Amino acid sequence: MTHAMVIDAIGGPDAMQWRPHDPGAPKAGELRVRQSAAGLNFIDVYFRNGTYKAPSFPFVPGKEGAGVVVAVGSGVEGFAEGDRVAYSGANGTYAEEVNVGAAVAVRIPDGISDEVAAGIMLKGMTAEYLLRRTFPVGPGHTILIHAAAGGVGLIAGQWAKYLGATVIGTAGSDDKVRLALEHGYDHVVNYRTENFVERVTEITGGAKCDVVYDSVGRDTYPASLDCLKRRGLFVSFGQSSGTIENFDLALLNQKGSLYVTRPSLFGYTANRAELEESANALFDVVRSGAVKIRIDQRYPVSEAARAHEDLEGRRTTGISILTIA
Repeated sequence: MTHAMVIDAIGGPDAMQWRPHDPGAPKAGELRVRQSAAGLNFIDVYFRNGTYKAPSFPFVPGKEGAGVVVAVGSGVEGFAEGDRVAYSGANGTYAEEVNVGAAVAVRIPDGISDEVAAGIMLKGMTAEYLLRRTFPVGPGHTILIHAAAGGVGLIAGQWAKYLGATVIGTAGSDDKVRLALEHGYDHVVNYRTENFVERVTEITGGAKCDVVYDSVGRDTYPASLDCLKRRGLFVSFGQSSGTIENFDLALLNQKGSLYVTRPSLFGYTANRAELEESANALFDVVRSGAVKIRIDQRYPVSEAARAHEDLEGRRTTGISILTIA
């Protein structure tokens, strides 16, 4: 019998219990995968604590992972037993084995390990759509990325620099500032000791930024708007510090006819062509060496509660994964 982290009711990290769990034979259109690793992401916390509504109880958290196909459901084309695959947008990846829709899986190319693939699918494809499609970043652009030392932040900083932008970040400690500076950022502001609006204004000589990428939410709003130049774009793609409440549209006018969007990865990979384009762009930039991946934290999947405590306590940097023996 295989095992998984199972949640019976919303709650804190201890709501997850490691116990026997068999996903069963893959249904039509599914792959059964023996996982090597699962990604650790804030979206997992949101489902566990009720910020996002779980489809039913009990459920196994986790949206991202990688491993080897051990069974193929009917109607699946393009995959076979023994293939190495990775996926985001799956369900239940905090498990030894999981059934995933073939529609959300991609083959892992040579030169990318299972652990790296498990850790970068959601974060890396998020960086891809943010930088290449939500706002196509290029030479001459100045951008601000909050949580610069986080999983998305470390990938996005390197990728944005590769695309030719001037990249400013924020982070919450001197160690995180140093880490971000090692990953593509031109400037990083310690928001605990400095006013990031004042520093961005100083760094840019008053010109401010073309776009702000904000996964923090409550703690950085509305100050993020003050970092934007006239008709700049505010991209809110997460809320690690809490949801932005009472968003006032009139502020966008008052602060310079600003634009705002609230995108998600799933809105940018809604069909197979979009998914493959995003994953291939990610794998290509990693294999080229332009974006270097480091896994900073590894936790046994049976210790996912500890991983969630560290993630929510902002004690993690870069990419964290849950390892599966």
